[in-house]
Amino acid sequence: MKKSHWAEPYKIKMVEPLRKTSREERKKLIEDAGFNTFQLKSADVYIDLLTDSGTSAMSDRQWAGLMMGDEAYSGSRNFYHLETVVQEYYGYKYVVPTHQGRGAEHLIARLLIRPGMYVPGNMYFTTTRLHQELAGGNFTDVITDEAHDPDSDFPFKGNIDLQKLEDIIRKAGAANIAYLSLATTVNMAGGQPISLENMKQVRKLTQQHGIRIIHDMARVAENAFMIQQHEAGYADRTVASIVKEICSLTDGAVMSGKKDALVNIGGFLALNDEGLYEEAKNLVIVYEGMHTYGGLAGRDMEAMAIGITESLEEAHIAARVYQVHYLGNLLKEAGIPVLNPIGTHGVFLNARSFLPHIPQTHFPAQALTVALYEAGGVRTVERGIVSAGRDKETGDHHYPSLELVRLAIPRRVYTLSHMDVVADAIIETYENRDSIPGLAFTMEPKYLRFFQARFRQLAPEPALTTP
Repeated sequence: MKKSHWAEPYKIKMVEPLRKTSREERKKLIEDAGFNTFQLKSADVYIDLLTDSGTSAMSDRQWAGLMMGDEAYSGSRNFYHLETVVQEYYGYKYVVPTHQGRGAEHLIARLLIRPGMYVPGNMYFTTTRLHQELAGGNFTDVITDEAHDPDSDFPFKGNIDLQKLEDIIRKAGAANIAYLSLATTVNMAGGQPISLENMKQVRKLTQQHGIRIIHDMARVAENAFMIQQHEAGYADRTVASIVKEICSLTDGAVMSGKKDALVNIGGFLALNDEGLYEEAKNLVIVYEGMHTYGGLAGRDMEAMAIGITESLEEAHIAARVYQVHYLGNLLKEAGIPVLNPIGTHGVFLNARSFLPHIPQTHFPAQALTVALYEAGGVRTVERGIVSAGRDKETGDHHYPSLELVRLAIPRRVYTLSHMDVVADAIIETYENRDSIPGLAFTMEPKYLRFFQARFRQLAPEPALTTP
């Protein structure tokens, strides 16, 4: 598809001005932020690709829905609208709203994990693994090996390796498996989808052992679109029907509505087991709020219900993924090392190949986020050793095979022209990559260190030479 033959499937009726800063200003601003893009003020960012979570533009229908907020403390009509939409489009029986996705992660971990239990999953996500560990669980990665290879073009890197899953079941015993944590599109692997064929095989294996599947469905529509485009037998299926089939292969789900559902705040826990639902209803009151609002205003639930329906519209989801691929292909054509294949919610730069002179212990992906901000005011996020954190037993860093910088693209916010500007900043940075220094901690938080850590720049690394 040529750029001249494509346009965003919406028109713009409100704009938010962007502020451009000079390189000299940005160097000072990122130093003041401890060389951590999370600590920058949004007013000092030109193009913000830090995350696609809660940063989407809502539609006219969603804004209209905000005016229909029923702010009753209990029994809000907006909750019942959200419940109906979840049942219709996802197929889960019961819904417990939460303030965002990590609220649902906390609830399910507290409900199902006992100290010493194992939680296999298709690659960790930061907050998910932390909630599992705080509940006493042990996360175990059972994703396919291709997911750890940034150069592999395997189209379903989110797949679960059945042998790895069988091995952990045999090692731990099925009774000591809290649940299988299954993500549709795997964030830390580069937004990579899981195939329906793999999910069916996983469902069969888990049923044999009586193990629940809890679905991280924040980007399930994006995963369904990739199935439609790349998995045999699904080209003529709607994204909505594929989403419903995906959900039918799981026992419950945690949802961050800040992704697919196109809202700025909100999430839910969805379940099929009535007994577990009753426990969740009781627990949510302790940590979030009444089970019919879960820390959300009625207007937020209304916007989320409307956003779910919009997320499954074919024109929307195709445009959303196309914009990501447009940027990814620009970078690939320019010879920039990116993770292959391009995923669905962002483009991931391969920091190991981009900055081979910086060892992993000097945080090359974090260093690259600094350089990109300095070059063009583009805010990105590290997804490597800093995000991976430390081993809770040894205290040493986790050393992930992937050292990435994520350019997460908000939905319905930027145009292709913005993507052109981002590509220019990355290409310029790549041309000057040898001058980028590594980093060291000056302050390291105990939990989820990538959010609040501060760094200092090190002396330039010696250039690699070939004998």
